[in-house]
Amino acid sequence: MSRQRRTFTSEFKLQLVKFYENGKSRADIAREYDITPSALDRWIKNHQETGSFAAKDNRSEEDNELARLRKENQRLLMENDIFKASSADHGTKIDVIRNNAHKYSVSAMCDVLDIPKSTYYYHVDVCGKCALKTEDKEISKEIARIFKESRNNYGTRKIKKELSKLPEPKHVSRRRIGRLMKGIGLVSNYTVAQYKPYKSTCNEAPVKNELQRQFEQEKPLAVIVSDLTYVRVGTKWHYVCLFVDLFNREIIGCSAGSNKTAELVYQALVSIRGNLNDIQMFHTDRGKECDNKLISKALETFTFGIQRFLSMKGCPYDNAVAEAMFKVFKTEFANGAHFSTLEKLALELDDYVHWFNNIRIHGTLGYLTPVEFKQQTL
Repeated sequence: MSRQRRTFTSEFKLQLVKFYENGKSRADIAREYDITPSALDRWIKNHQETGSFAAKDNRSEEDNELARLRKENQRLLMENDIFKASSADHGTKIDVIRNNAHKYSVSAMCDVLDIPKSTYYYHVDVCGKCALKTEDKEISKEIARIFKESRNNYGTRKIKKELSKLPEPKHVSRRRIGRLMKGIGLVSNYTVAQYKPYKSTCNEAPVKNELQRQFEQEKPLAVIVSDLTYVRVGTKWHYVCLFVDLFNREIIGCSAGSNKTAELVYQALVSIRGNLNDIQMFHTDRGKECDNKLISKALETFTFGIQRFLSMKGCPYDNAVAEAMFKVFKTEFANGAHFSTLEKLALELDDYVHWFNNIRIHGTLGYLTPVEFKQQTL
């Protein structure tokens, strides 16, 4: 089936170009935003040459020659690197290829060192240097790909689910997946020790808990939860506000700013796509990390009749979904991250929200993405 022709705004094209300029790979951008790599390349080229996304003339012959020379130079650099790290004897060349397999193509290194690929793999297997069997090698490649596309977040449970969804499904136990991940050095962000902030007093606002742990909602925007968290920008802490729909765990609104103010909550509210009149209940915990007076002030600005409620004092289980959601956000995005400017933080935040809603699968949603769950349910 042919791809349906779509149109894209200049703002959308500019945002994807900025993702690329900030280090995001072409392949990841094309896959996550469902565009062709050739279209992305054309937008990047037009932006770099003219600053406009209108169709322009092809590169000149001089530019083509320069590109060819750069590619040839990259090949020469690899050859020089390999030869500097190896000697002429056969065994050392085998070791060099094995030790640099994570940096360069095995086929290219075998060609440079004048060793048949079959000879290399024979020596690796015979000498016992390769711990994985043929089937394990294939599965390990798929595991590494899935793990990379999950931004180093998926564990054995979700990788097992993704392997079963391949065109040729692979049904692998979680224990085996864990062994293969350990063998190729893949460690999920969730296995890293988390920083635990100091304890503080809770918000004493006289607001009741009406949600009563009814976390399963049948309508979009019926109940939303929110919180604020901090992210390092330069040498200072900045803040991120998120709004999450309990219906499908989708991040429906977000904002980033240098101060924890009502304006930050306003920005997250106005970023919500949909009719705000559909929101029936707004629920948060009593933590001071998210000063609930700010949210109250923001909600009072809008005349949508949104009811706001708080968890019971000292009971995080009343806001379990939000607690789990923000643990995910801090683990996958905020913890250990460092951004040079607020603009870069906002750009990376938009990219993470798109990935979270459209690419990342959720166990509580039957291993569907929030967008897929909404489409299938409605």
